[in-house]
Amino acid sequence: MEATSMQQKSFLYPPGGIMIWILITLEIITFGAAMIALGVSSRENPELFHISRLKLNTLMGTVNTVFLLTSGYFMAVAVQHVKQHMAPEAAKNILFALLGGLLFVVVKGFEYYAKIEHGYTIGYNTFFTFYWLLTLFHLIHVLVGMGILTGLYFSVRKGITETRQENTETGAAFWHMCDLIWLFLFPVLYLIF
Repeated sequence: MEATSMQQKSFLYPPGGIMIWILITLEIITFGAAMIALGVSSRENPELFHISRLKLNTLMGTVNTVFLLTSGYFMAVAVQHVKQHMAPEAAKNILFALLGGLLFVVVKGFEYYAKIEHGYTIGYNTFFTFYWLLTLFHLIHVLVGMGILTGLYFSVRKGITETRQENTETGAAFWHMCDLIWLFLFPVLYLIF
């Protein structure tokens, strides 16, 4: 009977709480729907989408993928340190995760600047409308995630409590959502069309 209760509790109370997982599911559905719309639009004018994709900087996209994945790794390590009540180590790894996010934002800023300089703005064509909407929406999530990680850093530095552990798991879940969405966006925008 107790094992069943534990299984029910872990399903109903996943790491970070059920609400963050509902939010993550809704965000993934939103991005997924937008990427499906991108795919449908690309079928109407495949040459335009292919030529437009070639105007993207795949190297910058790849570097940003590495930054976000590395950042996600450090956040996962931070969660493990929090569970082991190793506050200084957890805080250090949260800082590394934040650094990865910051590097992502800097590279994305250079990429955006280059696109604007060449006139590839949101209204340039259908591909770039999708590019700007999807990547800006993702960038907003990264910035929100960095705000969450900053709060976690200062909180964890004070020591580990049950609440801080739950908050760290919740923040990590949100941060990993940013990673996951980018792992779909990168190939769809930079490699496929």
